[in-house]
Amino acid sequence: MKENRSRSAIRIAAFKRLAMWHVMAKPLNLVLVTEFPKAGGSWFCQMIAEATALPFPRNVTPHMESCVLHGHHLPRLRFGKTIAVVRDGRDIAVSAYFHFLFENERNSPFSVRRHRARCGFDNYMDVRTNLPAFIEYLFGSYARERTGFTWSEFGRACRQMESVHIVRYEDLLADPAKALGEALVFLGRAVPSAESMAAIVDSYSFVTQRAALPSASAESPSFLRRGVAGDWRNHFTEEARLVFARHGGAELEALGYEVDRSWVRPTADA
Repeated sequence: MKENRSRSAIRIAAFKRLAMWHVMAKPLNLVLVTEFPKAGGSWFCQMIAEATALPFPRNVTPHMESCVLHGHHLPRLRFGKTIAVVRDGRDIAVSAYFHFLFENERNSPFSVRRHRARCGFDNYMDVRTNLPAFIEYLFGSYARERTGFTWSEFGRACRQMESVHIVRYEDLLADPAKALGEALVFLGRAVPSAESMAAIVDSYSFVTQRAALPSASAESPSFLRRGVAGDWRNHFTEEARLVFARHGGAELEALGYEVDRSWVRPTADA
C-alpha cells in the first residue's frame, strides 16, 4: 500500500512538471534543463539553481513559480531557451545499466523490477556479457516506452536548434565554473563572482555529494557511482561496441566524441 501511494505521488508530480514544461515555461520564466537520462542533468540543475537563487524542485511536486525545472524532453521552439545536458552515450549506457538494474538511494524497487523483467538477464553482475543486449534495450523498448526518443535522436534535435544551449557532461567535469557561466550568459542571467562560482562548484562536487550518501556495494551501487568520463572502456566488449556503433555511432561523431569508427575495433595498443 505504501509503495502504491508513493507511485501515485510520483505520477502527480510528473504530471505537474509536464504541464509546467509545456504550458508555463515562458509565463513563469522557467530555467528548463533537459537531458537523456543519466547525462548529469540533476547535477547541473543543482549548480544553476544555486547560481540563479532559484528553487530546484527535485523529486518533489513543483510549485507554480519561477524555478529550475529538469526533465527528459526533446527541445521545441515553443519552450524558448533551453539547456540540454549531453554526455557520451556509451558512458550513459554503463551508468544506466547500474542505475536501472540495481537498487540505490534514488530509484525504487518497483523500477528495478520493471527493468529487470524487460531485460531478463541470468546474472546481472555480468555487465560485460549483458551490455550488448542492454544497449539494444536502451535504443529500443526503453526509448519507445519511457522517453519517446533515443540518445541519438536527442543529440540530433539539440544540435539543430538555436534556442538550445548544449552543456557537455565532460566539460562540466573538466571546468564546471566555465560551463556554468556560459549557460548563464546564454540564459541572460547574471554570472556570480569567481569566488561564488568556486563555492557553488565545491558544494556540488561529486566528492562532496558522494560523501553524504549511504555506503554502496556491488549489489547496490550508489546513484552517484563514479562520476567520470570514459568508463565505458572498462565494460564494453567488441560486441557492445558494434551494437552501439549501429545505433549511435553517427551521433557520437556529430557531437564530437569520435572522429571516425576506429573506436569500434581498436588496435591492440589503442
